[in-house]
Amino acid sequence: MSLDDVLATYGEPMSGRAAMLSLLLAFVLTQGVAMVYVWTFRGMSYSRSFVQAVALGSIVATMLMLAINNSVAAGLGIAGSLAIIRFRTAMRDPRDMVFVFASMGAGIASGLRAWPAAVAGTVVFCLAALLLDWTEFGAQRRFDGLLRFRVEAGPEHEAAVAALLRKHTRSFALVTLREVAQGKAFEHAYQVRLPDPALRVPLLAAIETVPGATNVTLMLQEPTVDL
Repeated sequence: MSLDDVLATYGEPMSGRAAMLSLLLAFVLTQGVAMVYVWTFRGMSYSRSFVQAVALGSIVATMLMLAINNSVAAGLGIAGSLAIIRFRTAMRDPRDMVFVFASMGAGIASGLRAWPAAVAGTVVFCLAALLLDWTEFGAQRRFDGLLRFRVEAGPEHEAAVAALLRKHTRSFALVTLREVAQGKAFEHAYQVRLPDPALRVPLLAAIETVPGATNVTLMLQEPTVDL
């Protein structure tokens, strides 16, 4: 059976050869989707199981579409069966959900024998994902962090700290100020914004030069990392 014959018999009982071709096409396409996800992943909560789910989800979608095969009764039965199943896996990143939908879309299109749409849609999706990652679309060059340290009590020490923060940071805001050592020292916590992450070492070194400065720590948080 040729490709034209298969396309001409859309909605009619599908042969085993056409069904196998749809399943293999769906798997190959979502292999590409899963690879693009791995290449463009940014963050800390990487899951190998999620990548495999993206690659395998299209096979399930294709199988369901092949089983329905333009039958209203079959479609209602499968929809009722899926309604019973409750998927409790929570995806914290909306981008992960988009990749799941892309996998399902490739599977549905393959199962409907809309093979050109499945191939074209998957290729465009992968290219768009790579382009957005390469251009860093939506990224903000902000390097926020929490600076903590303890310094001896005294207006001269407070003035020295403020001068150093103005010199080494783009902006800063006092978060907490706590009295320690029976009023002999204060524990500071500042939210700071650095013009360049390389300046974190000079900032820490400068704070340590203040008389009595101890426990100097800086915790940076990249905006692309979800903790």
